[in-house]
Amino acid sequence: MATEDFKRKLTAILSADVKGYSRLMGEDEEATVRTITAHRKVITSVVEKYRGRVVDSPGDNILAEFVSVVDAVQSAVEIQEVIRAKNAELPEDRRMEFRIGINLGDVIQEGERIYGDGVNIAARVEGLAEAGGICISGSAYEQIENKLALGYDYIGEHTVKNIVKPIRVYRVPTGPETLQKVTEERRPAPGWQKAALAVVIALLVVAGGVAIWKSYRPSTPPMEVASVEKMAYPLPDKPSIAVLPFSNLSGDPSQDYLSDGTTENIITSLSKISNLFVIARNSSFTYKGKTVKVQQVAKDLGVRYVLEGSVQKAGERVRINAQLVDGLTGRHLWAERYDREIGDIFALQDDITNHVVEALEVKLTEGEAARVSRRQTDSTEAYELYRHALDYYRRFTPTDNAQARRLIKKAVTLDPAFADAWCLLGYSHQVEWYFGWSANPSQSLEQATELARKAIGLNDSAPCPYILLEIIHLWMRDYEKAIDYGERAVALEPNHADATVNLARTLTYAGRPEEAVELAKKAMRLSPYYPDEYLAILAVAYRLTGNYGEAIALFEKRRERNPDSTIAYLGLAVLYTEVGREEEGRAAAAEVLKRNPKTSLKQIRNRLPYKDPADVERIIAALRKAGLPD
Repeated sequence: MATEDFKRKLTAILSADVKGYSRLMGEDEEATVRTITAHRKVITSVVEKYRGRVVDSPGDNILAEFVSVVDAVQSAVEIQEVIRAKNAELPEDRRMEFRIGINLGDVIQEGERIYGDGVNIAARVEGLAEAGGICISGSAYEQIENKLALGYDYIGEHTVKNIVKPIRVYRVPTGPETLQKVTEERRPAPGWQKAALAVVIALLVVAGGVAIWKSYRPSTPPMEVASVEKMAYPLPDKPSIAVLPFSNLSGDPSQDYLSDGTTENIITSLSKISNLFVIARNSSFTYKGKTVKVQQVAKDLGVRYVLEGSVQKAGERVRINAQLVDGLTGRHLWAERYDREIGDIFALQDDITNHVVEALEVKLTEGEAARVSRRQTDSTEAYELYRHALDYYRRFTPTDNAQARRLIKKAVTLDPAFADAWCLLGYSHQVEWYFGWSANPSQSLEQATELARKAIGLNDSAPCPYILLEIIHLWMRDYEKAIDYGERAVALEPNHADATVNLARTLTYAGRPEEAVELAKKAMRLSPYYPDEYLAILAVAYRLTGNYGEAIALFEKRRERNPDSTIAYLGLAVLYTEVGREEEGRAAAAEVLKRNPKTSLKQIRNRLPYKDPADVERIIAALRKAGLPD
């Protein structure tokens, strides 16, 4: 093959693209084309001002090259300020914010085009920049560290797609002050100052060049990492991970269902893997909408790895960014950006899960591999209805429960094989029975049971229907079946905190409190920001083991968290009375009646599914002594 038209060279590459371009195109193609055309002209002008050239500009991407990294960075800073000024003239929802990445690397030039890893790295670095921001690679930083004193922010090593070695990445500040510094750098010095400067440089080179060459090392700011010693919990003996809520970048809160659903689906898939330790949804979602550092999350939750990302829907397309970070080293183990049709959303979620498993070098059993890859539904419309129904269901009011049911029925009409939707429909009947909203309680329980079994028939690898059947059989006092269903749920999803704590409750009522204590503790570790219910479940198990001190402390903690909790006061009324603190027991019982004047011992007796009748009678005796009426 002839090679005279090809040549290699070292060059500074600038790569830029528009955040939210798919959304802009989906909303108004003509206006978007007009805006990107105008911005492209401005960017080309600034690139040429700094002795660069635009190599290519397909769609919202711009690729430019410069002889000098200094020129490339100065150009990038001015581009962001010029674009910011242009955007100020546009409505907020029509503004275009560029992300810019810069790399110094070896490229192949063919005619006017350039190719190679140097270009690929610039594009990957650009993907790590924020909207309106600039990131540069380590090779670019080494060239400008002492030439442009802009105050760079080191953001760690990143492992990126199709690049063998991790890349050090730095964030370049933007804004008017930075632009002023860049402008001052370009001002020509008076003639005599230039001459004097040249003499000084020559003397420095002669006198100290060799010494400088020998001692020079690239300057790398220390990484900010999590400390094992300062972690809130000891690290598990297996790879541990928290999945932060993916950010909704669409600007439309109604699109939260997509970002939240993506997060939950990834958590669910990872939770099925026995060789992983995965923080539960309840705890991960406490960080929703908050700006937090990965290292702090790792420290708070006691995990080594954190997955974070964003989701942006525009028309029929969705863009997802995801990155996996090691909280102990600050290294990015994996990062990827996807821009696909909305129908690919489930495949993208699977791909992210698989990349996390590969990056953490976790081995899957044959059964786990099948469960992890099993889809809920292929209907994006049915999935959207399901996500909205789930939000309503979690509010636990009669009106919201009815609305959840209406949405779920629409979802299963669109996809009759959507097992999780059928299961949620079953839960809507179960809570209706539990809270006394149903006009026909026995019928509600029968419907919940039938729907759970239907869900299992459609997908026997999801824990949801097994947990539902466990709850139903526990309250029916069919302990063997309840335990069996609970154990199946935990086996299918070993990191499912709710499944774990539900099994703890079942074992407590079935007369196996010692096992229940360990399971409840495990659930609390899987979900460090656990719901109040976990405290009560562990407290009841401790009481049956005879550890009254721990049981009282847990109910007191629940009371502190929620001063209106009737459950907390009931538990304290029993325990205070049993340990001889009768005055405090009567005060707790009075608080129960204050919150629910209709409370009676008959009502409580019917809600206690203990296997041993003696356990029930001891509780009733204590509450009667504390002052609750029959």
